[in-house]
Amino acid sequence: MLKTNIDQLVCQSVIGEITSPLGGINPYRINPDGHSDIYPGVGGITYNVRIGDPACGLFADHVEPGVSISNFTQFQSQPGPNRALNIFSCAGNVAKVVSGEAQGKTGRVTGKHGGIDHVLLDFEPDVLENLVIGDKIQIKAYGCGLSLTDFPSIKIMNLDPALLAVMGLQELEGGRLEVAVTHMVPARIMGSGIGHSHSHAGDYDIQLFDGPTVEEYGLSDLKLGDVVAIMDADATYGRIYKTGGVVIAVIVHSDCVLAGHGPGAMVAMASKDGLIVPRIDNAANLKNYFTKL
Repeated sequence: MLKTNIDQLVCQSVIGEITSPLGGINPYRINPDGHSDIYPGVGGITYNVRIGDPACGLFADHVEPGVSISNFTQFQSQPGPNRALNIFSCAGNVAKVVSGEAQGKTGRVTGKHGGIDHVLLDFEPDVLENLVIGDKIQIKAYGCGLSLTDFPSIKIMNLDPALLAVMGLQELEGGRLEVAVTHMVPARIMGSGIGHSHSHAGDYDIQLFDGPTVEEYGLSDLKLGDVVAIMDADATYGRIYKTGGVVIAVIVHSDCVLAGHGPGAMVAMASKDGLIVPRIDNAANLKNYFTKL
């Protein structure tokens, strides 16, 4: 078991409400080839898309698996509560329904989606059937400040300590850390969200418009909840291209048709010095890790 600073961490409540999907005056979305269509998108309760399901091949754009929540409903003129929900929630945190027919049922945080500023949750299908838009869900936010004490140059973000403990991390010589991932992603195809000033909320997108790159790296079979390695990147203090750096991220939303967009990757670890060593393991997905919590 790798040593962490878990004794220093604070567990604190944040809350949100299930959001409604949004529709625009012009509902069409145009892809880089000029084709336009109308697609399901962000928000709401997505009954048939969960972690472990394909992130690509859906007739959808930015679809979020499971349940999408925000804290704008009660605080329309004050964004601070929603910022707190997004910054302090971590993948693996316990989420408890506190209103409505499903009151008392629990699920887990699977990710955070920037731009729309949603926190995403996974619940069992029978729970989804009893949820409605507007139900309140409270999260035990735990993980902000988490670090591996023997790896001071590797930044950990957006992970519950219990989730980190079941990810099978292995210490290697030279202060390096081996992390299981399903895919390697070249930083050259990272799009929307790059350049953000911090990585404690939101995500950035993997563009899948270049067929040869998608084929070379096997990216067409990405799944929601996959843990991936973004190579030649850093996200320690903002998302940048950096030769030799490695970012570990979780796939949080589906593929997209809009230029510059694609499956969303929420940062989980970063090493600007390349001290993270990815190891391919097709089982490196939140769906499998949650069974161990």
